[in-house]
Amino acid sequence: MRKLAIGTALSGALALTGLAAPVASASGTPDLTFAGVTVNNGKPLVVGVSKAVSVPVTYTLTRPKDLVIDQKKTFQAVVLYRGTLRHVGNELDPQTAPSCSTTATTDTTVTESCTETIVVEPGDSLWEAADATTWKAAGLYAHTDGTVSDDYLHNETDVTLWGNLAPLTVQRAAKVTVNASPEPAVKGKTITVKGSLTRADWMSEKYTGYKGQTVLLQFKADGGSYKNVKAITSGTGGALSTTVTATKSGTYRFVFTGTATTAAKASAGDHVTVK
Repeated sequence: MRKLAIGTALSGALALTGLAAPVASASGTPDLTFAGVTVNNGKPLVVGVSKAVSVPVTYTLTRPKDLVIDQKKTFQAVVLYRGTLRHVGNELDPQTAPSCSTTATTDTTVTESCTETIVVEPGDSLWEAADATTWKAAGLYAHTDGTVSDDYLHNETDVTLWGNLAPLTVQRAAKVTVNASPEPAVKGKTITVKGSLTRADWMSEKYTGYKGQTVLLQFKADGGSYKNVKAITSGTGGALSTTVTATKSGTYRFVFTGTATTAAKASAGDHVTVK
């Protein structure tokens, strides 16, 4: 599991304490409030096998007026985790410090509007099927201090997490292909439409077949719009195959409507001229 990278001091501190079992000083935990947390603009996060995806996070932070957060020894951020804070399955965190601007102050508190970016990399940030699920956001506060030399190391760290602040659905990206033949086709004869449904496998960093899924065959007559023709089920290796009767010229495509773990996807269209 990757550890927080908001500065090497915090990263090393959490590597020692372990995110799954945060250490906090009861007397030293400040009264922080993370509110209005929004992850990826409230939309599901769809991840393929090669490109890193940047996830925007926005929130409002209210802190004691006398608490200085310098992101060097004292840190705050929103992190994402799968599971519970008692049993973390995986976690994602910003690689750079949040950007915050003051929006209100009182005699005792400061309220700030904060933004940050969490970069998700397939095969690194995500690597197993269990990562395709609903994640949660947690507000984090940490203070670390210590001394290190060639012959001496002393480290003290307090870490506090406030969990379950907002959900994030993480899904595998899907690919759908289509090929209709023969081209051109004879009116009244059979057209065979084939293709495949595959989805991202973060472990192998490849797209692999998605078997047993309902996929819609759609047809758009020249000058018209797509309409459902029939539903079929993907076979071994995600193979798609069905037949229709040629009636008029137009375009065929397959549409996968998605599942809880895999995002919806439509193929490009394949045009067939009917004579």
